[in-house]
Amino acid sequence: MRLRPRSTPTGPDKGGGPARQASATTADDRGGHALRAPSPLHAFNRYEIKYLVHASQLPAIRDELRARLDFDSYCPEDGYGVWSVYYDTRLLRFYWEKVEGLRFRRKLRVRHYGDRFTIDDDTIVYVEIKQRVNRVTQKRRVGMPYADARLLCDGRQMIRHEPGQTAFVQEVLGLVQGLDLRPVAMTGYQREAYVGRDSDLGLRVTLDHRVRGRDREFDLGSGAQNRLIVPASMSVLEIKVNDRAPYWLTDLAARADLSVVRVSKYCQSVEAFGRAPRSIFHIPDYDLGGSVEHDPVPSPTTDADAPALAPSMKA
Repeated sequence: MRLRPRSTPTGPDKGGGPARQASATTADDRGGHALRAPSPLHAFNRYEIKYLVHASQLPAIRDELRARLDFDSYCPEDGYGVWSVYYDTRLLRFYWEKVEGLRFRRKLRVRHYGDRFTIDDDTIVYVEIKQRVNRVTQKRRVGMPYADARLLCDGRQMIRHEPGQTAFVQEVLGLVQGLDLRPVAMTGYQREAYVGRDSDLGLRVTLDHRVRGRDREFDLGSGAQNRLIVPASMSVLEIKVNDRAPYWLTDLAARADLSVVRVSKYCQSVEAFGRAPRSIFHIPDYDLGGSVEHDPVPSPTTDADAPALAPSMKA
């Protein structure tokens, strides 16, 4: 059994996004970064609400978000990449728990924030268990070098870790060994992240663009092509709150005629590649801005041949 020296997350990976010089207005964004403090293990409970936003609606929504919220201090203005490898059983137990809406469900993933082409064995990634208990989303995760994450989740071996991480690392090892977990899907997208200020402390809002995935070559640093699993014209708006969403934010969603969706990026990837029948929650492959009945379904789109990101989705 190969054991690596203990490592503690440092630098930009503490927060889950590329480093950005913190300004006076973001240095104390406790609403976002209390959740991502540089501790060996941290956990938090949140309520999550998701919407689909068409590219034509983004400028107005973005303007209001930027007027009322601060940028996450790890988020450049053009956002940062989020790449995740999801683990499941041979029969997709975690996938079916989500689709069937079980009141208690969970999933295991390894996540990297930033440019996937810079990943090597020493890059800090996050091994994370995300679970749902009734309506509350709970996350627990530990940052570690990518080589350690693969040894734990793929090699199914114990790794060296900080004393406070023991219970979590043992739980991950128990899951991958006991349920015979293996990589099933990978997702990636460009994220804009905002955090609340003043009366909105604790609020976090994200906009995820160009949501892609693949069903093979699960090395996070692989140059393999990814297929769009949500139409390029659509972004996922997610509101994360400790208690309830502020009135101005639900009013913004109502004025934009946004509907709450139960979209799961993991489930989108599983269904897009035909590993399971498409559920009623699957986002169609065609452009949702057109006619659902008559728009043709395009051929699968990859990173290489996908249309360039619209200017409104870059800013």
